[in-house]
Amino acid sequence: MKTSVAASPARRARRGPPRAAIVLTGLTALLLVVVVAAVSLGPIPVPPRDTVLVLLHRLGVVASAGQYELVVETIRLPRVLVALVVGAALAVAGTVMQALFRNPLADPGVTGVSSGAAAASVLVLATGATVLGRWVLPAAAFVGALAALVVVHLVAAARRDRSASTLLLIGIALNALLGAVISAVLANVPDDRDVRGIVFWLNGDLVARTWEHVALALPPVCVGVVGVLLLSRDLNMLLLGESAARSSGVDVLRTRRLLLTLAALITGSAVAVAGAIGFVGLVVPHVIRLVVGPDHRLLLPAAALFGGSFLVLADLGARMLLSPVVLQTGTLTALIGAPVFLLLVLRRGRRGAR
Repeated sequence: MKTSVAASPARRARRGPPRAAIVLTGLTALLLVVVVAAVSLGPIPVPPRDTVLVLLHRLGVVASAGQYELVVETIRLPRVLVALVVGAALAVAGTVMQALFRNPLADPGVTGVSSGAAAASVLVLATGATVLGRWVLPAAAFVGALAALVVVHLVAAARRDRSASTLLLIGIALNALLGAVISAVLANVPDDRDVRGIVFWLNGDLVARTWEHVALALPPVCVGVVGVLLLSRDLNMLLLGESAARSSGVDVLRTRRLLLTLAALITGSAVAVAGAIGFVGLVVPHVIRLVVGPDHRLLLPAAALFGGSFLVLADLGARMLLSPVVLQTGTLTALIGAPVFLLLVLRRGRRGAR
């Protein structure tokens, strides 16, 4: 006997809210808690209630911000928001790269985008061009990232082969080339202080981030993430292989090119304001995939939320764990990310051996 259509919503109501809603609500709650904790903790502790009051004042909900407004709004909140935006951006870009190349080891820099941003920034730092203005460095990083993507597409077009394996090989070669450029520049910097500044930037950090950095990173990251979310169904099809995607009506070449461009936009924006922070785009998609599965309609927003929480927590740890000694944010993400990634690899290996 067939089940009536009208009975289906009733059964779904009895089963409770959809799994996607539960996961996203939980990750959103986690992010809010992490943000409040990161803003509250520091050399001058701020009660969480006062932190929430300042945040509500910033949103225009309440009229008074209280006595901690200067500490929260001027010093801590911009840094926390930059960490949130950068973490979400790198997690989404890593998720896209792992899907496009069908390779769990892919990260946001696999096509040379991160190396392009790093090489351009190193050249700016080594030549002292930062004296021209505070935006010279992030602008150079952003331009370098996009230039690397253009080179990848031009080489692929010259070979008349834009398959995922070809793009990956071009990215590997470009990463090696730009790594050599960075090493050559570092070896010839005359002032040791400049070398220290370059190495500091290459490790990635969020010291002295302001509302201007938030304004620089937020618009392109939002555009890129929304664009990727709109293509989440096509990304699911690409996971099945190019032939299956084409049979489902997906323009594989156009979709791959668009996704790579969006991922480069996201990654370049993140690197421009935070330096080369690693492991976020590699580890976060793995962890979230274990929880929510491979469907990118849920995986992408979940990765963005968890990536933001992860980097905010990592930055908080970098500030507080060894106080008064301050670690770089990129150093702590590597210290956390490398062991977690090894555990995931070992877990995957045991499951494959069964």
